[in-house]
Amino acid sequence: MDKVKPFDIPKRKVWEAFKRVKANQGAAGVDGQSIAEFEANLSGNLYKLWNRLSSGSYFPPPVRRVEIPKADGGTRPLGIPTVADRVAQEVARRYLEPILEPVFHTDSYGYRPGRSAIDAVRQARQRCWRYDWVLDLDVRAFFDSIDWELLLKAVRRHTDCPWVLLYVERWLKAPVQMEDGGVVQRTAGTPQGGVVSPLLANLFLHYAFDMWMTRNYPRVPFERYADDAICHCRSVEEARALWSALADRLAVCKLVLHPAKTKIVYCKDVNRRGDFPIISFDFLGFQFRVRKVIWGGKAAHSFMPAASPKALTAIGRTVRRWALHHRSDKSLQELAEKHNPCIRGWISYYSHFYKTQLRPTLKRIDAYVIRWVRRKFKRMRHQTKGARDWFDRLRRANPELFAHWLLSHGNGRTSGAV
Repeated sequence: MDKVKPFDIPKRKVWEAFKRVKANQGAAGVDGQSIAEFEANLSGNLYKLWNRLSSGSYFPPPVRRVEIPKADGGTRPLGIPTVADRVAQEVARRYLEPILEPVFHTDSYGYRPGRSAIDAVRQARQRCWRYDWVLDLDVRAFFDSIDWELLLKAVRRHTDCPWVLLYVERWLKAPVQMEDGGVVQRTAGTPQGGVVSPLLANLFLHYAFDMWMTRNYPRVPFERYADDAICHCRSVEEARALWSALADRLAVCKLVLHPAKTKIVYCKDVNRRGDFPIISFDFLGFQFRVRKVIWGGKAAHSFMPAASPKALTAIGRTVRRWALHHRSDKSLQELAEKHNPCIRGWISYYSHFYKTQLRPTLKRIDAYVIRWVRRKFKRMRHQTKGARDWFDRLRRANPELFAHWLLSHGNGRTSGAV
């Protein structure tokens, strides 16, 4: 029989947390243990974790840091906790989320149940039609800059649960293991990649930004997805005043607006005259700018989102990495089955708005398929036109083989995506 523990954490909560972690998959942490390896002794591993959490003796191991490529060619740091630590964080997240979720602002969209990036983009589109100006905010190194004391103060405001407060503080202070194996102590921030980090980051910005905006600029609507935020202003003067006030506000919260990436944008369209140097902005993988659209059968120009050049470049890079033309050992059916989930993901996300923007980028896949057939079949090796004709016949006979063919070769009109 288990002794009475200082913290009452039901075993079932740990089991449910594991199921969620398993469903999300993810790489191994510093201990190199995969989810499958953790599961090999599941009851033992979960009991040991529950025992430590309940007794107060759980200390998170260092977070493995990796650099992942960004769409603009740079990298951003991602922290990968161990499988056991992800389960522990999920236990805390499940406790905190029902408490915090009802408190959050209606225009906070990031990492929240029932809300998505597409919801944020759709709302931004509507407001760009009603407001002429946008203040596009970029917080410099937000996840690495979160002040621990301010964050813990915010957590304490909503719960006095001792084990949650104890472990949130320990997760914040857990060291990082760099790619060269060195372990680095941290003094601020919450690692991107941690299970509980998005909820904590949302709570921090709820007070640093959302509530401050509601109190001080109630007539300026905004959309925020994690640290990515767009504010809608009626005049350039209002946007400049807001920029200055927000810089001061965030400085109080130990955050800094990126001076080069924060900008004021004029939402120029057919009804908005005058010149302004910046007439487009990127938000959540979409670029907002004036675009030709079809309204009621007539051409018009409207300020609209579509897949951004950065996003399309990232898609193109991924397609190039697939190197389909070198996979002549595989059948086309096998290649399509392997890559269709990724292609469907792109289409599912980016075709919500102005989906024809995707066509040229996705058609690059076809160029690799044509090169594949020229390598696969000797008779096609020197027949560029013959390979293209073969491809056209194949596509017409199997229009759903590759997930993008109906979009790229159909007659989907721009108006259908508006």
